Parts: sequence; C-alpha cells; structure tokens
Amino acid sequence: MSTITLNAEARTDKGKGASRRLRRIAEKIPAIVYGGNKPPQSLTLMHKDIIKATEDEAFFSQLINLNIDGKNSEELVVLKDLQRHPAKAIIMHADFLRVSDDKPISQRIPLHFINEANCYGVKMQGGRISHSMKLLEVTCLPSKLPKYIEVDMQDIKSGQIVHISDIELPEGVTATALQQGADHDLPAVSVIAPKGGQAADGESAGDADGDS
Repeated sequence: MSTITLNAEARTDKGKGASRRLRRIAEKIPAIVYGGNKPPQSLTLMHKDIIKATEDEAFFSQLINLNIDGKNSEELVVLKDLQRHPAKAIIMHADFLRVSDDKPISQRIPLHFINEANCYGVKMQGGRISHSMKLLEVTCLPSKLPKYIEVDMQDIKSGQIVHISDIELPEGVTATALQQGADHDLPAVSVIAPKGGQAADGESAGDADGDS
C-alpha cells in the first residue's frame, strides 16, 4: 500500500476573509478533513507543498498520510476535491476524506492506455483511437487502491469499443458503475474506423454506422 505524506496545521480562524489572508500573506490554503467517526476539522496547507504534490498523478487517487501539527499520529485520507483559481495557477481549497482499512471506498483511478502505437485497428486498419474516459471510479478497500489501471490497446480492431466491463481490474477491485447495472457499462475507448474502411466485423465503416 503506497501512501503520500502531506503536512498540515489545524485552523481556528474561518470565513472568506481569513481564507484570503492565508493565501495572500502566509502563502497557505484552507482545507478540511471529514468522515470516519470524528467531526470535520479545518486545516491549512502550505501552497507550495500541495502544488508539488499535484505534480504526482498518484496524489489524486492514492492514500495520503495527513500529518497534522507535527503530531506522531496521522490521518489516513484520500483527496476528494481540489478547488483551483479559474484564471491563475493557484489552488484555493482542498477536501480530504478519512478512510479506514476495513471499509471499502470509491475513488477515481487514472486509466493508462498502453500499446496505442501498435494497436491493430490503427496500425493495420487505419483507424484512430478515441478516448471516452481518462478516469474510472472503482470500489475497494483502501489497501487495494491501484495507482492506475492499464487498458491494453494492442489487439483492438477498427470499429471496436472497449467498455468498462472489458477492462481487467486487480483482485479485490470492482468498477463502481457496474454495480448499478448493465446500462452503466459505458465505453472507455474505441477505435474509429476510417471513412470507407473496415470495421471489426468485416463490414464497411458506413455499414457499421447502421442502416436507416
């Protein structure tokens, strides 16, 4: 189980004015941690620390050890929301959720599409890859959270669609959407056939679009 450590301080002054002062004077941002059997706690984080953390893709999906006020005890959390300034490279607020080792959580995990350059539908059939998803929400115990999920495009043919149910998941990890029924089995990626080209079942691309 990989984790990221982030230092924080407890915050007592609240409100928009206090938050603005934090960002402007102390170069800190407001945050909150909630969930579990404890009440929500307001925090502050160094802006430079969280900016650096966001450079690692795993920060958005992996477990985080939230070290509050330098105490030996740490809160095990996941990032649930990160508010950014609409026009500047500034993070405005962060929300963290406490997790327990014995309770499943749902978290969005990055999809890594591998072997795209050697995809059969692209290399041999002239199609092009179209991504419908970059993240997949999964449900599992915190210790089972994957850093990312690979989708192998090697053998995907022109006109073929890879749905959520086609993605191979690690043991103990399930796709949250599929728990809601087959109609939530959405496409993750597809290889679009070239105009007039051949689809996966041997029909022309025009025929594969459907007869009217």
